[in-house]
Amino acid sequence: MAGLLGIGLSGILGHQAALNTTANNITNANTPGYSRQEVQFGAQTPQRTGAGSIGTGVNVENIHRLANEYLTQQIREDSSLEGEQRTLNNELSRLDNLLGGESTGLNTSLNNFFASLQNAAEDPTSLPQRQLVISEGEQVVKRFSALNEKFIQQRESVKTQMQQGAKDANALIASIADLNSAIAQSPGLAQGRMPNDLLDQRDEKLRQLSELVSIKVSPTEGAQVNVTLNNGQGLVIGNIAAELGTRPSTSDPLMLEFTLNTSGRVVNVDGQIDGGKLGGLRHFQQQALAPAFDELGRIAIALADTMNSQHQIGMDLEGELGGLFFKDFNSAALQASRVIPSGNNQSASNAQLAVEITDSSALAAGTWSLQFGATSSYQLTNDRTGEVVSGSLPAVGDEIIMPGFSIRYDGGTLTDGHSFQIQPTRNGAADIAMQVRREEDLAFASPIRAEGGQGNKGTGAISQGTMQAVTYPDGTSLPGFTSSTGLANGPLQVSFVDDGSGGLNYIITDGDTVPNTVVSATPYTEGQGLFSDNPALIPNYQGYQFSVTGQPKAGDVFTIESNENGVSDNRNVEALASFGIKNTLNNGSQSFAEGYAGLVENVGVQTRQSQLDLQAGKTLLEQSFNQREAVSGVNLDQEAGKLIQYQAAYNASAKVITVAQDLFNTLLQTFR
Repeated sequence: MAGLLGIGLSGILGHQAALNTTANNITNANTPGYSRQEVQFGAQTPQRTGAGSIGTGVNVENIHRLANEYLTQQIREDSSLEGEQRTLNNELSRLDNLLGGESTGLNTSLNNFFASLQNAAEDPTSLPQRQLVISEGEQVVKRFSALNEKFIQQRESVKTQMQQGAKDANALIASIADLNSAIAQSPGLAQGRMPNDLLDQRDEKLRQLSELVSIKVSPTEGAQVNVTLNNGQGLVIGNIAAELGTRPSTSDPLMLEFTLNTSGRVVNVDGQIDGGKLGGLRHFQQQALAPAFDELGRIAIALADTMNSQHQIGMDLEGELGGLFFKDFNSAALQASRVIPSGNNQSASNAQLAVEITDSSALAAGTWSLQFGATSSYQLTNDRTGEVVSGSLPAVGDEIIMPGFSIRYDGGTLTDGHSFQIQPTRNGAADIAMQVRREEDLAFASPIRAEGGQGNKGTGAISQGTMQAVTYPDGTSLPGFTSSTGLANGPLQVSFVDDGSGGLNYIITDGDTVPNTVVSATPYTEGQGLFSDNPALIPNYQGYQFSVTGQPKAGDVFTIESNENGVSDNRNVEALASFGIKNTLNNGSQSFAEGYAGLVENVGVQTRQSQLDLQAGKTLLEQSFNQREAVSGVNLDQEAGKLIQYQAAYNASAKVITVAQDLFNTLLQTFR
């Protein structure tokens, strides 16, 4: 009877465990990361008799956790991809909406500004029209400033998210290390009895960590796991947790980089942060936001350079040469601000470097890393393309000449191993500002004019002249002008004379009592400039140019003079207005509007690509989740069926005990 009772009892206890396990599955059907469990039965050791072995009941050998490590790892990888693209798409969409918005973008302000110049060209003496030009110019400055401020706000938002993301990751890393320890110490582990709930909790923490950063998980002794970044840098080794952190970037203090603190040793792991939310934020910061700063700054610098250069060779309402339209973008302070010393420089650097914008039409948006070696040698690396330029700066005043800008060594000591980041355009949108304040100071007229002599007999006609340069290369004023206005030599006379062989020469003399020769006898070619275009050839170079068309005759003269009282002249304002559509960027291949459209398009393409990548990431994650659920998920219909199955087995085992009791009672009755 004892054997029958034991068999029945083992059945009751075993199926009670099965019922409890099934009930646990049902109640955890909606628990994130929960893996379905099942009872694994095994027959107890049979009793051996002369007639053979007689069974003694059932054992619960294990509570098995239905989990597939491959599917679990796949979910982690897909979670990293989806988390990265979701974060990247959120930030890119915000930037795209800012740049492309009609009320927030730059296009409307630029169009209104150049339209005001075009309107002013119709009546260059109108003070209201001039005031409108100044107002629209201020609106352009405000729009550059507003966009730059929005960029700064987004940069600070990204930095805050990076800092919070590192804190969230650290909480998960510490929790995984604690779970490793708890799992290793769980009873029955040596016999293969796994702490299923702890394993589920750890897998869920690992999945959550993978949403923040891409990780690798490898099993180790004691059912623990080691967690590393993709390059092998350890986050969790057994029960030891590292700590992610952020700090200002050594190359650009306004950006953040990631660090890892392992047992008090801090290393830079910025290049190893990939995937997940943190990888998305890092990608956006480096590949979208920083280039947007640079490109917007480039447009601002080019606008200021182009407008200033043209405005300075015009004449204002008071008859003087024009000044700066926008503030000087090459001031000493701004030149110095374009050089950022690296935070990795081992000792204080007293090297004084400056970046001067030399040609905005050839200027490219971007940053460069400048590394110094022994004997003042250097390597200048384009951070975007990796292109390297090398040389040396042996003396103060030496320059590194690059397309559109130069890096000048102004003083101090160039230390071996020190590096600097060169940012020619990064702050251009923040630095642009109006210089012209008064309507009278707008230089809408050209300061020169010409006319033919009344007694001319030929068909020659002289142009009204074009100004060529603002200053002579050594910094002095226009060679053909006084410091304020007016031709330095007074009216110039262009005289045509017979060259003695049937051709014509022209001679240019000044208007002094005793004429001085400005341009000696030169053969006449129709349409060719009368003066040299080479600034090094004074007096043949005057800073302006005239040409004669048609066929003059010997004895014909033309007079070149200051445009006195020429306030109704609109030649310079027409030149200023033409920059609205003229190609002035990228070596004369883009207008300002096209340059800004290129920035908008680049961000738009990245945004669209991130949307496609996000959709793909969501699909892959959903597929992986469904595959895991097919193996590890709780099917309530299936569990309900098992409840009935185990309940029937439990009842049958109870019936076995009832039969054993009846047999025992019958046996007792035989002895009464």
